[in-house]
Amino acid sequence: MSQKRVLIAEDSSVIQNLAKKILEFQNFEITAVKNGEQVLQILDKEDFEIILLDINMPIMDGMECVKAIRGLANKAKAQLPVVAITGNAKNYSEEDFTTAGFNDVLVKPLNFDRLVEIVNELTAAE
Repeated sequence: MSQKRVLIAEDSSVIQNLAKKILEFQNFEITAVKNGEQVLQILDKEDFEIILLDINMPIMDGMECVKAIRGLANKAKAQLPVVAITGNAKNYSEEDFTTAGFNDVLVKPLNFDRLVEIVNELTAAE
């Protein structure tokens, strides 16, 4: 069975590395980038099953990025499950995330069991 590919955009290397280790342990293949612009660049060339987007990133944040993903001409990519990772959930309501186009939200400090659960749920429909 081929590994499911996860794209993580997170500017904190600590969180990025932890999430990477945990998901690799669950047999996912991880690609990690630092901002939303890099997400769009790599998404243009490669395929993923799910995207984890930090909300607070330099250059292009998660909110802008998810809107850009949802607007992609490639329908399959435009409909990929996208999960928000946020340290400041107070700034946004759940509705904000849904409206922007996120499938789910993870709040920092990350609950890694929940992370695995969400990634498994959202990529299970294959």
